[in-house]
Amino acid sequence: MTNAIPMDVIIGVDTHKDVHAAAAISGAGVHLATTTIPASSKGYGALEAWAKSMGAIQAFGIEGTGSYGAGLSRFLRERGHTVVEVNRPNRQLRYQHGKSDAVDAESAARAVLAGQAAGQPKSGTGTVEMIRHLKIARDTAVKARTQAMQTLKAIIVCSPDALREQLDQVSGKMTLLRRLAALRPGPLTSTLASAKTSLRAIARRWLLLDAEIKQHDAHLEI
Repeated sequence: MTNAIPMDVIIGVDTHKDVHAAAAISGAGVHLATTTIPASSKGYGALEAWAKSMGAIQAFGIEGTGSYGAGLSRFLRERGHTVVEVNRPNRQLRYQHGKSDAVDAESAARAVLAGQAAGQPKSGTGTVEMIRHLKIARDTAVKARTQAMQTLKAIIVCSPDALREQLDQVSGKMTLLRRLAALRPGPLTSTLASAKTSLRAIARRWLLLDAEIKQHDAHLEI
């Protein structure tokens, strides 16, 4: 008596923030089953076990390996599985069956089977990913710093005449920012005091953001 040869299967995964949908198809393109798992280490293990129960795993086709599917992609690759990045659902399959996570998961599997998806997912563990993390933090800080400066200029324009004229005489951006950061508003009983309070707070925010950006730049230059 001979042992049955396990059937080749391809698993497609439609990823979301909290839950992933998966579909299994055979190497001949026959739909086998679908399932859903939580987007967690426990869920990833459950998906692997479910996939193995279908047959010999040929590959996992995963949407969003650089975002919601990053954790699952790393988990599977660390366990020796072939992971293929799938960019977008098959529109014809959507048209025939409607929009659903299960349909998108099956579409991902069929894209791998047809050779339409062959992208290599980012590892998410190397230098490139480290740079991406730091750059995200830097870019958001730069955006916030720019917004803070624009806000300062708008408040100065609308400030009481005495304060505006005094600040107009200050030359140099950093000199102005330090001057604003050192303002003493006193009791909030006038628009002069409220303007000084606002300017001081935003100037201090700008200086903190500037220091943060310089720190990110130093890390990125290493």
